[in-house]
Amino acid sequence: MAELNVLSNTRPVDERIPVFVSAGDPVSRDGVASQLRGHPVQMVEERRLSPDVVAVLLVEEFDEEAAGKIRGLRRRAVERLVAVATRIDDAGLLAAVAAGASSVLRRDQATSQNLWRAIQAASDGDGSLPPDLLGRLLGQVSRIERHVLSPRGLTFSGLTEREARVLRLLADGHSTTEVGRRLFMAERTVKNVIHDVTNRFNLTNRTHAVAYALREGLI
Repeated sequence: MAELNVLSNTRPVDERIPVFVSAGDPVSRDGVASQLRGHPVQMVEERRLSPDVVAVLLVEEFDEEAAGKIRGLRRRAVERLVAVATRIDDAGLLAAVAAGASSVLRRDQATSQNLWRAIQAASDGDGSLPPDLLGRLLGQVSRIERHVLSPRGLTFSGLTEREARVLRLLADGHSTTEVGRRLFMAERTVKNVIHDVTNRFNLTNRTHAVAYALREGLI
């Protein structure tokens, strides 16, 4: 049975993790609860959803309906979500991760131990994927970068290389005049770059753009 790739595991073993199970039928919900019996979890009801709860979503496949369920749980304050699907294709895997799934499992690999590891990882703010799914996801990301983003001069941060350079220099305390001089741009061009970034990310001004980029790890 494939082991999950988990980034870290720092949670004390005696700390109970609140878990909410979302499934299309009570048999599936009870099945997950049974799988987790013996692990330090506390099953919670839907009305008790909160950022501390790990949601486990069971679906047949990652289609638009499943992505909508993930987004719906995220809107209800769920920040940690383990998605379990019977069928997972490359597009569905990317859609699940993009919608907000922390960890992804195939249903036939959702053993008690694998499910518990995925819940632990999600609760700790990490992600987990079986090795083959991780490889497929990375392949999808690489293809998107080569064929979609790079031809447009973009990266996965949503910034072009020029925008990132401008924001880094601004973060270092340089004025727009100094940024232009260092990057061999007119000051108006620098200001246009800042304007484009603030519009794209719905930011208010240059300071907000720099703070956002730093906070989100874009620069």
